[in-house]
Amino acid sequence: MPKGLLTGSIASIGSQYLIGLKAVNCQTGDTLASAEATAENRDKVLKALGDVGNQLREKLGESLTSLEKYNKPLEQATTSSLEALKAFSDGRRVQNERSDADALPYHKRALELDPNFARAYAALGVCYSNLNQSGLAAEHLKKAYELRERVSDRERFYIEATYYGFVTGEVEKANQSYAQLVQAYPDDFAAHTNLGNNLNLLGEYEKAAVEMRLSLQIAPGGVAYSNLIASYLALNRPDEAKAVFQEAQSRKLDIPYVHLARYYLAFLQGDATAMQEQTAWAMGKAGVEDWMLSIQADTEAYYGRLAKARDYSQRAVESAMRNNAKETAALWRANESLREAEFGNAARARQGATDALALSAGRPVALLSALALARAGDVGQSEKLLEKLNREYPLDTTIQGYWLPTVRAALQLDRRNSQGAIEVLQRASTYESAEPSPFQYFGAIYPAYVRGQAYHKMGRALQAATEFQKFLDRRGVIMNFPLGALAHLGRARAYALANDNSKSRAAYQDFFGIWKDADPDIPILKEAKAEYAKLQ
Repeated sequence: MPKGLLTGSIASIGSQYLIGLKAVNCQTGDTLASAEATAENRDKVLKALGDVGNQLREKLGESLTSLEKYNKPLEQATTSSLEALKAFSDGRRVQNERSDADALPYHKRALELDPNFARAYAALGVCYSNLNQSGLAAEHLKKAYELRERVSDRERFYIEATYYGFVTGEVEKANQSYAQLVQAYPDDFAAHTNLGNNLNLLGEYEKAAVEMRLSLQIAPGGVAYSNLIASYLALNRPDEAKAVFQEAQSRKLDIPYVHLARYYLAFLQGDATAMQEQTAWAMGKAGVEDWMLSIQADTEAYYGRLAKARDYSQRAVESAMRNNAKETAALWRANESLREAEFGNAARARQGATDALALSAGRPVALLSALALARAGDVGQSEKLLEKLNREYPLDTTIQGYWLPTVRAALQLDRRNSQGAIEVLQRASTYESAEPSPFQYFGAIYPAYVRGQAYHKMGRALQAATEFQKFLDRRGVIMNFPLGALAHLGRARAYALANDNSKSRAAYQDFFGIWKDADPDIPILKEAKAEYAKLQ
């Protein structure tokens, strides 16, 4: 039980405001200390509140050294505008209880009222990042970073962490700032949530779950619930993931990320009804409808229903464009182009990547497009994107440690240099089971897939089979990404190379079982059927 409780009051006296703070002993109800101040008008309320806080801290015995160290005026540490502070606070509440799209107007209003409100820039930047609009996210987070000397230590830690995490991509450096923040302010739920999200990003799912639980103990919010579900799914603990969803439902936290996470859980459990329920919930909701449509496209592709997958992807692009989210629309198109490349439709993949880049060349779009072009054999265009990404994001943890090695390895395979691909992928081994952006809520273990193909081309059959087996062992990371189905085909080919026809036939049959309703004209399916016939 806490020892003391801080209470506050504000009373209007004509055009003036009387602000009071009081510290109360929780066990006895006695007043430990109190302070009051008068604000001449509404614009002076925040300054008066800061003065009252300083008085109370002194009466409670805080040392002079501490008072001087942490005595930044409240209007400088946050904002001089009470209305801006209210808009920002409302935005945080809406973001935690509803959605990032719903929170945008509040944070924008806060910045209209105070263009130097650093923390509001950071909040708006995070909203845009969560909505897959990395360009707008970076713009606002850079502005917050430029203003960080105007804020309190608490806000500075947060601003620096989000800047490192979302702008430079230095995830470990961001985590250091979050760790400092939670050490100094253990009740900061957003710091625990963001730290947990970054740990998911790095594949440290157990540690991520701990942070999410700490966040939920402080302030139950939808983002933490959805990230905790993602952690449990990645750890192959679906029952615990479902319990977390039910807990979020009992709190009536009806936010998009919880529904997206529930969809993935339903996919893993083969619960078509629950998947349809989540899809229906998302329809018509800005910032989530397009996301759910793209997820549904991946599900159709996972089962080889490529025509339906294309239709859902097109609907996702159109939905995003209706909301003026061009970068998000481009991301869905780039995701589709990567799928086409893996299925053997090289021309469509190249065109899809070109179309995506014409809409936006933002970081996530460029990443998927570079990989799609490499997988579709367009070495020149892929290398140009690769060089640009390497130049612009030299410190980015997942770009340098996951994406660029994967693209470089794919390019080595294009050049028929399998050993070179294996060597390049050594750098990706640390992060290959992570959930790197733009694959939010699930990963793809792409390095393992490319490594498996490289081993196969080198004739190292059992090593290839081991790489493809990772996809079967980590279904809670792969989710509905089509590589999860294609990995069965990878295993079948590896065992055939090893002359283990029994295991090869079984793996082919597993793949054909998943693709039992697949469109018959998919190139990789035609190849698989021809290969299987030779085993009989």
